[in-house]
Amino acid sequence: MFSKIWTTESTKSCSEQISRLQEAIDSAEAIVIGAGAGLSTSAGFVYTGERFQKYFSDFEEKYGFHDMYSGGFYPYKTLEEHWAYWSRYIYVNRYMDALKPLYQELLEFVKEKDYFVITTNVDHCFQKAGFDKKRLFYTQGDYGLFQCSVPCDIDTYDNEKIIRRMVDEQRDMKIPTELIPKCPKCGKPLTMNLRSDDKFVEDKGWHLAAERYENFLRTRKNMRILFLELGVGYNTPVIIKYPFWQMTAKNSQAVYACVNYGEAVCPKEIEQQSICIDGDIGTVLSDLK
Repeated sequence: MFSKIWTTESTKSCSEQISRLQEAIDSAEAIVIGAGAGLSTSAGFVYTGERFQKYFSDFEEKYGFHDMYSGGFYPYKTLEEHWAYWSRYIYVNRYMDALKPLYQELLEFVKEKDYFVITTNVDHCFQKAGFDKKRLFYTQGDYGLFQCSVPCDIDTYDNEKIIRRMVDEQRDMKIPTELIPKCPKCGKPLTMNLRSDDKFVEDKGWHLAAERYENFLRTRKNMRILFLELGVGYNTPVIIKYPFWQMTAKNSQAVYACVNYGEAVCPKEIEQQSICIDGDIGTVLSDLK
């Protein structure tokens, strides 16, 4: 339904756009936050450089990769090596706090509003920051959950306790063999509950969150609603970006706001209802304050 010609709103000053965003937040009857990887990056969850060196320099020296993402795809020879890497990866990106309190600052803007969050992030930063669990939909999984690799069932399993043991007890980039996680039902290896192929498990909690999100949208579709998109790229635009555009186009009272470094765009069809800010999310929130 949208033309292939997009427009950025870079011709308008950043301060003007931020003022418009503040007005949109204040006047909104409901706010839907759509969050992508750029939000966590702005909060300090960077997978390269100094942070990678701090936690994975030994893996870099032995295996030759130079960022956390590449390390996740390395063909380790043993499960002991595989889980030594992944346990440390999950620990620093799920159970450690972000370097900057960006998620807490975002909560301050919406905590008194009628809000809902949909995110492709799997680091659980929203819930750790104090967002209402019943107003969150993690579409792509959670680093804090295991699932059967087959999978033999749709159950998921909290992994914090075992992950911390793997991190504490690993030696020479290997975990003890007895810590290799196995499915309690079929005995096959457990894996992360992350959407990477058709084996991703959508458990009961996932479906309840999806239903709550759908109900939120359905019962507020004619309200003054702000679709606030933060750090969403084009890896999976059909989850957040395209639906936000479509719902804005169908509701003349809706506002679409996109804050993204280098990718703040919208279709011409909703240009008059859109606020596009090309910049760091943390900086924009500070300017709003």
